[in-house]
This record gives sequence, C-alpha cells and structure tokens, in this order.
Amino acid sequence: MAQGQSLRQLARRLGRSPSTLSREYARNTPRGHPYGACTAQTQAATRARLPRRPRKLLDPWLWRYVQTHVRHGCSPEQIAGRLRRAYPADMAKRVSTETIYAALYVLPRGTLRTELLAALRHAQKARRPRSRGVDRRGQIPNMTPITERPDEVATRTVPGHWEGDLLKGARNGSAVGTLVERTTRMVLLAKMDGTDAASAYRGFTKKLQHVPTPLRKTLTYDRGKEMAEHARLARRLAIQVFFADPHSPW
Repeated sequence: MAQGQSLRQLARRLGRSPSTLSREYARNTPRGHPYGACTAQTQAATRARLPRRPRKLLDPWLWRYVQTHVRHGCSPEQIAGRLRRAYPADMAKRVSTETIYAALYVLPRGTLRTELLAALRHAQKARRPRSRGVDRRGQIPNMTPITERPDEVATRTVPGHWEGDLLKGARNGSAVGTLVERTTRMVLLAKMDGTDAASAYRGFTKKLQHVPTPLRKTLTYDRGKEMAEHARLARRLAIQVFFADPHSPW
C-alpha cells in the first residue's frame, strides 16, 4: 500500500481474493490515516480478546427441557412455541427454533447425539444448507408465463406493451419502479414506498393509470416477489401481466 499498489495487484501477488484484502483494508484503516500493518495487527488482537456471547442452550435447565421434549417427539418449532407460551415474560427461558437446531447438531456427542437426531422427524445426520430445498421467500401465485404472451409483443411493432422492473437502493432499503414501453422505449419511473408487494402494486398502479387504456395492453416482469399482487394489478388496470421464465429475467 505504501508503494501505491492497488488492492487487486496485491491480491494477485498474495494469491488471495481482492474482496478479502478489501475487507481487511476497510476494517483496520483508521479514519484519516493510511493503512498500517502494526495498527491492523493490534486491532485484530484486541477484537480476538473480546468475550463472545455464550450459547443459550448451555443453560442446564433449557438444555434438559429441549432434550426431554425432543425425545417425546416434539419438533424444535413446537418446543420454541411452548417456551414462549409457558414463560412469556422470562426471556432467559425463551429460545428460537434456529438456536435449538444449532444446539442439537453441535452440542451432543456419541450416543446422545445419535438418539436426539434420530428423534427429529427428518432424522438428518447433518444439517442441509439453507439454500437447498424449498424457496423460503414464498411463491408468486397464478403466474402467466411469457410463452403465452401475444406474438405482436416480440415484434415491437404495436405500442402498449411494457416491461417492468425494480431498482433497489442501498441494503434494499428503498426502490424505484421502472416501466419501459417496448416500441417507443419510453421510460416511466414509479415512486415506491418500500420494496414489498403492496408498495409495488401502489406504485405501478399510480403510474400506469395515467397511461391511456389503448396503450396499456401487457406488462412483462421477472419473477421478483414484489409482483405477488399481479392479479390485483391486472384487474385494476385491465392489463395482462406475464412473467419471464425461471433464471431468464432478460
């Protein structure tokens, strides 16, 4: 850094990812001062000595409670719910479902681990990554695929066919809706109160209702969950809404 080399140049020399060096640089560079190795090492050592919050299920009473109810066939979701109902004012006796799952796969050893994991309904020996399996964000109901869109939309010869999208701000805290007319390439920007489905419905409705009905034929969108209220939008504006194929937002 003192020689003026970029983080990418250093990453290639060190055989590390540029993002790794970028995080190190941002984490250990004092404000208003250059990066220094000695300062960075001191800060890293200080952070390493900070106490970690202990696992909640190291509490003997809570751990016995969880073990007992797992053996009786209760799921971690049910155990967490029972604790909330039984001890609504005592946060020391409350625990989340995720904490229970993590404890069951980390804390017990030997035959106890085998017994507890076998008592779970899925009886998995190891936790599956959360990215696998069911889409936890929910599904958009009653989507009409892009393959059913009229042929005239692809030719761009007839105006009135729109493409929609959402431009999100920092940390997804804000958004602006975009509407592009395929023939004229006219762009409309729709103000959004948030990034959820209700905000998208209000924003797109308010913007498109000022477009003459003959120029409001179809709206094509990707599979973003903000369009979950597409049926309501279609009824309100008398417009057909189509969705892109999975993994093909273009």
